[in-house]
Amino acid sequence: MNQPTPAIVTQSAVRRFPRIALFLFCAAYVLPGFLGREPWKNADVSAFGVMLEMAAGHSGWWNPQVLGVAVEETGPLPYWLGAIFIKLLPFFSPEFAVRVPFALLLAIALTCTWYTVYHLARQPAAQPVQFAFGGEAQPTDYARALADAGLLALMACLGLAQLSHETTPDLARLALVSLMLLMASRMAHTGYRQPWRSVAIWGVAVVSLVFSGAPWIAVTLGGGLLLILWLSRRSQDEPDTSWLTSEAPSQRDPVIWSAALLGLAVAASALSGQVPVPGLQTALNQVEWQSWGKLLVWFTWPAWPLVLWTLWRWRHQLLRPHVALPLWAALVSVVDSALSPERDRALLLALPALAALAAFALPTLRRSVSALVDWFTLIFFSGCALVIWVIWFAMQTGIPAKPAANVAKLAPGFVSEFSWMLFLAGAVATGAWLWLVSWRVGKHRQALWKSLVLPAAGSTLCWLLLMTLWLPLLDFGRSYGPISRRIATLVPTEGCVLADGLTQAQIAALQYHGSLKLVRTSHRGAGADCQSLVVAPASQATLHQRVELTHWAFKSTVRRLTDTKESLLIYQRVGN
Repeated sequence: MNQPTPAIVTQSAVRRFPRIALFLFCAAYVLPGFLGREPWKNADVSAFGVMLEMAAGHSGWWNPQVLGVAVEETGPLPYWLGAIFIKLLPFFSPEFAVRVPFALLLAIALTCTWYTVYHLARQPAAQPVQFAFGGEAQPTDYARALADAGLLALMACLGLAQLSHETTPDLARLALVSLMLLMASRMAHTGYRQPWRSVAIWGVAVVSLVFSGAPWIAVTLGGGLLLILWLSRRSQDEPDTSWLTSEAPSQRDPVIWSAALLGLAVAASALSGQVPVPGLQTALNQVEWQSWGKLLVWFTWPAWPLVLWTLWRWRHQLLRPHVALPLWAALVSVVDSALSPERDRALLLALPALAALAAFALPTLRRSVSALVDWFTLIFFSGCALVIWVIWFAMQTGIPAKPAANVAKLAPGFVSEFSWMLFLAGAVATGAWLWLVSWRVGKHRQALWKSLVLPAAGSTLCWLLLMTLWLPLLDFGRSYGPISRRIATLVPTEGCVLADGLTQAQIAALQYHGSLKLVRTSHRGAGADCQSLVVAPASQATLHQRVELTHWAFKSTVRRLTDTKESLLIYQRVGN
């Protein structure tokens, strides 16, 4: 028996969010961070280095390597994207070329989230209460308004900003998880009449996720989503038969075919060596519950309070697809985050599902709670924007003195330069925020998505200000470019340089920013003609096991100016 829906929504509350405004929101969120900055440490520049190696023909395409050593992040597909675009766009710098496909991946994640919420909101159990004399929200308008809210909720999540603008496999996984959730929601939508297209795209998403280094996410996420669909089909009071024929359900049901594709993808990936065996017990023993809990709170803000409200108000429909599908997707990534050594990157995959769940809180949210969210958001993001502007002004003028001194202390050697383009971008974004605040506090008809406009706009504003006003400072502090260029001045410009104990990120930076030809000391017989040696301090104690120290003289220690704990040692050859 169907439980009554908790959603009470009038037709006047589901008016559309202006399409041009929504498009500008997305553009203002996607483009900053992909334009104008250097690759940052560590994952961003590491992945970039692998793509450069592939494009130059120094690495195999099935087994990505850097200087002959397998990469830290498994799964070749994301690296293929960057390497292919480096080759396709030779007239652009490599760091810009690799960002083109990853910007498209972020756009795909945003688009998939919108359509996921749309299809979930079309579920019969998700519809609002029908009024005795009419006036309730129409299904299409209701679904569109919730989809707008879901997209805004995703962009409002604090944890999405930086990780979604890196050229790493994490962004590819985010897009593919979003695509799998979308296909499941389309198959759950009983009015959808093209199930086989969903099955085909589902298969592509599963295979791509496996070859993006997340086979177990593909198995657990895909298996759970299909099980929910299968159970919901058999629990419907009136099963949908609009796209079934006289053939047996097992032969025509897209859920069965999707499950078969999932099994084939996993089997094929296992045969190709793409499925590692997880160390579950070891991972459980390493969980730091307190720090992980703090990460959950800030990384998923402001979605998680709305998600909890959704689960409470829709508790009688927890097994219905519009709640169960995103709930399972979120749980898979949240649990994976607890077990993963890189918790934030694993938790990134939960954000589209959490945004979808957060959207379903809005039809049941009281106006007083909505006003509280607005005021908190207004104070928080306005304060953050003010801090960014004050510190920028201090960098330019030295006033106020204390912020200027803090910048000089944290980034010694940084010299700020005024850029009209960056300044104007930040000024326009701030003006748009002030206009939006005045519009939001004005008297307007209530709309479902209004409670998430300020959170999404505030998050977008702060990210855009960081990527304009603070971009030179962030490049100086988070890029390996300065240290790489300083090392390049201390070694001969011609010939090779031996590298010992360097991380994948450091190798990539020295090769790209310093234009150095590196050779690992672990490669016996290689680098006999190299006149310089770059060593990580951690490997210095065992350096004698790989090189003949009598042939080398210590030359200099080069430290990152913004991190005195990170340094590299330079040696020069003195004999044969």
